[in-house]
Amino acid sequence: MKASIILPTYKEKDNIIELIQAIFAALESCVLAYEVVVVDDNSPDGTAEAVRQNFGGDGRVKLFVRTGERGLATAIRYGIDHSDGEIVVSMDTDFNHDPNILPQMIQFLDHYDIIIGSRFVMAGGMEDRFRQFSSLVYNYVIRLLFRTPVHDNLSGFFSIRREKLEALDLDQIYYGYGDYFIRLLMVAHKRGYRMLEIPVFYRLRLHGHSKTQFLSIFTQYSRALLALRLKLWTGRMR
Repeated sequence: MKASIILPTYKEKDNIIELIQAIFAALESCVLAYEVVVVDDNSPDGTAEAVRQNFGGDGRVKLFVRTGERGLATAIRYGIDHSDGEIVVSMDTDFNHDPNILPQMIQFLDHYDIIIGSRFVMAGGMEDRFRQFSSLVYNYVIRLLFRTPVHDNLSGFFSIRREKLEALDLDQIYYGYGDYFIRLLMVAHKRGYRMLEIPVFYRLRLHGHSKTQFLSIFTQYSRALLALRLKLWTGRMR
């Protein structure tokens, strides 16, 4: 059994090396093999070069640099397509997603189909109180609209067995920004996948600046929700 940890990056030079090292440390005690798959969208700050300099020749790290396409969702999809682990894990590269819970996210797949790192279960949360409140409200709306049991539909930190992931129509899911995760969970819920949320606490970014603009993302996610609701009503989303 092997796990593929997918890391989409753009201008994360100051975080990526420390994060990969933290992933190594977290998975050191696991008996399974693993690979870290970095998909960089040709970052101008030298993110890819930093990975080459620090992990060139390390068989645990794969680096891909995309020059013709950008975007979070398609970067993750690219990493999925260019990895070979039976388990797929996707996580952010700014330390919002705690590498220390990776062993749990992998081990719990023995009993569930998708494991989600969640801010809105006991012991989860965020240092940024405004973002926590706004995300909590938005997730409440999602749960009302789609009758989903998931508390954090915006997390993007998840693990799944490849066979379960590839059973879904990924072309219907992996586009846009973080809204791909809403679609992934909705389709998985319709398929009857067993989902477990485990707590994760988002700390403030250590280095660099967030690429997420609140108003822009709010608008994009809202459009994605309306489109998804329409597809579910018309039976075009399976």
